[in-house]
Amino acid sequence: MHTSRVQSDTAPVHIRWMIRRDMSEVLQTEQESFTYPWTEDDFLHCLRQRNCIGMVAEQGDRVVGYVIYELHKTKLHVLNLAVHPGSRRQSVGAHMVQKLMSKLSSHRRSRITLDVRESNLAAQLFFRRLGFLAVRVLRGYYEDTGEDAYVMEYLLPGEVGESSDEPVNRIAQYDR
Repeated sequence: MHTSRVQSDTAPVHIRWMIRRDMSEVLQTEQESFTYPWTEDDFLHCLRQRNCIGMVAEQGDRVVGYVIYELHKTKLHVLNLAVHPGSRRQSVGAHMVQKLMSKLSSHRRSRITLDVRESNLAAQLFFRRLGFLAVRVLRGYYEDTGEDAYVMEYLLPGEVGESSDEPVNRIAQYDR
């Protein structure tokens, strides 16, 4: 696999496929990043699915971030993405998302979707800066809290989005 790099004040960031020995660092980042973290079983169950892929961001000899996503016929759907607290604000997350964007093609998969908690403003703003738009609200989506989720979507330029034939909603009005 081709390894991408981002230059920062520290070591370059390499994006590669996730392997089993990455799990302890991934779990540490997960637990430090979320109030309701995935368990190791959650990760393993997901990654055993045929269409589920994990990638990690490595800086030096440390895993500093990860992304778990599903391949669908016309899109990539991000299930989980986090950057270790000590490596945030260094473009690690943006680099992982850009890697996903590089996998898009107008002939096949032309969009990336994800669900983000209504209360996770930092994630909403992060994805907005990268060109994602909130296209729908999923009421009561999260079983642990009953919290709503925003469906956010990134489209290759010139593509028609999932919500293009739906009436414009309040969220979409603020995103444009």
